[in-house]
Amino acid sequence: MKKLTLALLSGGVSSEREVSLKSGDQVYDALDKDKYHIVRYDPKTDLQRLVIDAPSIDVALIILHGSYGEDGTIQGMLDLLDIPYQGSGVLGSAIAMNKLASKQLYEKSGIPSPSYLVIHRDDTVQPDDLVQRIGLPMVIKPVRGGSSIGMAIVRTTDKIFPAIQTALNFDDSVLVEAYISGIELTVGVLGNTRLQALPVIEIIPDDRFEFFDYHAKYTAGASQEICPARIDDILTEKAQSYAMMAHTALFCEGYSRTDMILSGRDIHVLETNTIPGMTATSLLPRAAKTAGIPFPRLMDILIELGLERRNRKN
Repeated sequence: MKKLTLALLSGGVSSEREVSLKSGDQVYDALDKDKYHIVRYDPKTDLQRLVIDAPSIDVALIILHGSYGEDGTIQGMLDLLDIPYQGSGVLGSAIAMNKLASKQLYEKSGIPSPSYLVIHRDDTVQPDDLVQRIGLPMVIKPVRGGSSIGMAIVRTTDKIFPAIQTALNFDDSVLVEAYISGIELTVGVLGNTRLQALPVIEIIPDDRFEFFDYHAKYTAGASQEICPARIDDILTEKAQSYAMMAHTALFCEGYSRTDMILSGRDIHVLETNTIPGMTATSLLPRAAKTAGIPFPRLMDILIELGLERRNRKN
């Protein structure tokens, strides 16, 4: 069987560049070299080479996070170059990257999510008004971005303005969201039109961390991740159902991972990731492994779904 020429994209220019590079290294190691001739590209330096090589590329794996990787921009470029790729297209990528657009579509689809409001860079902020409308504690985070960068849980009024200023360093709009205390869950989904929900993962950040922030995500041993989650069958089915509903509502394809909070018997959907972390120990690969899908096979499935998506559209 002829090898597929595969473009592996990692790095990029977002604040999540280092995570992307490490993920790219592990994906490269996991890919079957008997099936794929792998050529690596860093969009920070290699876009011109990617354009030149495009006619010889069969498929791309996008292992990028944040702006200019997960937001539909590189997806649009690959569409123009007629290179199929894993995961969501321009529309789904752009929507999921924007937490405000995601929240609005969750609401339209009947997916429960914490109450919120939006602050733009030029708005006049009245902390007391925010407390009256949202309550304390509250979560403040950039509208666009990932890995919890620029996010804070605010418990006192005097911390509101500094948290907003921090979030504005990463975007020109900020989401102010009601804080829900509970158990952090995440659910991966595989598929284009026929969806498979993976086992639910329960996340327990170390006591050093107030929530599952950037350091809790990427520091070895900083969080405990239990798969399958220690919840009953009814809650498991509910969480998996919400993950598939979110995948559909945000026009995702290929795969996604949706983060949630379980409070009592209620599940609140927080956000959906269209390019989840892709190291062998990342959350979605861990759930896939629990479902009997080893990391190299997961890569094959994502590539197959990307090719299927392009063939279906053509």
